[in-house]
Amino acid sequence: MSASDSAPRILMIEDEEDIAFLIRFLLERNGYQVSHAADGRQALEALASSPPVGLVLLDIMLPYHDGLEVLERLRGLPAWQDVPVLMLTAKAREADIVRALELGADDFVTKPFQPDELLARMRRFMRRR
Repeated sequence: MSASDSAPRILMIEDEEDIAFLIRFLLERNGYQVSHAADGRQALEALASSPPVGLVLLDIMLPYHDGLEVLERLRGLPAWQDVPVLMLTAKAREADIVRALELGADDFVTKPFQPDELLARMRRFMRRR
């Protein structure tokens, strides 16, 4: 079994290319396997066509379908119901955060974030699986 087979898989849903690049670099350097959806439409396609991952990083503000809609759809899929979801938000509007938590998000990180904080929050959920 190669290292990539056992590497925890992360689905990152982020439309800002520079942030997506940074997160992918950070996660891959820390032993995660990352697949990326650049907007809400790609995210819904990934949910429909891929097996569940170890964790989802989900931006709230996305083109086509926002992160809250993607989260609601994700939680409606039996195979994905127990996958931890960490919301990424540039605007930490309390209403968005409350809504995300009500829809089943496990945690959230406000951008710009500290890489170590993001990793620590992710590891918390990855350990439980």
